[in-house]
Amino acid sequence: MPSRTKKFRGSRTHGRGKKSGRGAGIIGGRGNAGIGKTGKIWMLKYDRNHYGHYGFKRPQSVVKANSTINVSELAKSMDRFVAMGFAKQDGDKYSVNLTDAGIDKLLGSGNVDIAIEVTVAEASAKAKEKIEAAGGSVVE
Repeated sequence: MPSRTKKFRGSRTHGRGKKSGRGAGIIGGRGNAGIGKTGKIWMLKYDRNHYGHYGFKRPQSVVKANSTINVSELAKSMDRFVAMGFAKQDGDKYSVNLTDAGIDKLLGSGNVDIAIEVTVAEASAKAKEKIEAAGGSVVE
């Protein structure tokens, strides 16, 4: 079957007119071309926040995320802290320095059943209560 192109040999535009034969002419441009004119309905429907800036990005020098640990995690990983040198064991009582381990705050989720003396920059009220109930203490 002969191709349609062969039929149009010698014709300048192959029956498409001047504009539609070039690049992305018949579809109104490429990408976001005409988004404020011909593509406005699409923009209003699917990309409402296309124009404008929203919010801001805080400088990284200001942003500081606390490194935290729960009392249940602390109790489970006491052997690991002893092996790394951040904790010492005296009989059945442990003494751990979380500040040296890079942990900023002790949180009170979970249960603790061993006596631990904890040195930390910050601790929640529930964490203090649970550590003291188990026979330990919290030094801030």
